[in-house]
Amino acid sequence: MKTLHLNATELGLNFDQCHRLAHIAADHLLGGAMLLSFYDRDRDLESPAGVSECHQGCAIPGWQEYAETRGGELMVNFGQGRFVFCFRPLGEFA
Repeated sequence: MKTLHLNATELGLNFDQCHRLAHIAADHLLGGAMLLSFYDRDRDLESPAGVSECHQGCAIPGWQEYAETRGGELMVNFGQGRFVFCFRPLGEFA
């Protein structure tokens, strides 16, 4: 999965603002995108909920593996893992 690293700390963006920005970037880069998973380090929240429960000690977190195994092609990473969003192209869903 390709990763787009964005450092928006100086802008003081919150989760919702980063989510909107990530979706705009993913739509542009993938020609339309669907959010598959995310991680919010500030709130220790992931989606889908509980996907990391069986990933203790694994090389990648559950939310990332979830996206990779479901066609994820782009990870948008804000602030070195503060907020991370994984997308797949809309492709046949468009």
